[in-house]
Amino acid sequence: MDDVKAYRRGAAQIAELTNRIIDPVIARRAGINTALLSSWDDIAGADFADCTRPEKIAWPRRDYAGQDAGHRAGVLTIACEGARALFLNHAQGELLARINGFFGYHAIGQIRIVQKPVSDTAKHRRGPPRLDAVQTKRLQKMTEGIESDNLKKAIERLGRAVLAAKKA
Repeated sequence: MDDVKAYRRGAAQIAELTNRIIDPVIARRAGINTALLSSWDDIAGADFADCTRPEKIAWPRRDYAGQDAGHRAGVLTIACEGARALFLNHAQGELLARINGFFGYHAIGQIRIVQKPVSDTAKHRRGPPRLDAVQTKRLQKMTEGIESDNLKKAIERLGRAVLAAKKA
């Protein structure tokens, strides 16, 4: 009911609306959702964001006879380009921890790597926007009291994007 009120006021973003339409289709076909796909660059990290893509999650079938009624982790298939698959294979433990951290529980128990070209249409990101000296000092002053390095970096990225958008 609240969603309907939000739509009437124009408060819903297009991404939210399309995700609600696309998520059930992707979940049925590949077992994954758009949140995992859109967060993949952060989950995979700088080493593997440009050469990997999650393909599907194979969830184990449930045995309704009562023998295996508990949760069992799925198998995530990741497409990886060429020789980078070897490095991804060695970093599986860390990647598995990041993926399960994203889900918030032990959702994935195994990673299956398939070597194939990864579409680079969405991978051509521009670097962080350049700021002039005044804006850079302003941003540093805004973030100087933040103790967490990760939080500080994230807020600085956001600040650079906002300040660059105002400049443009």
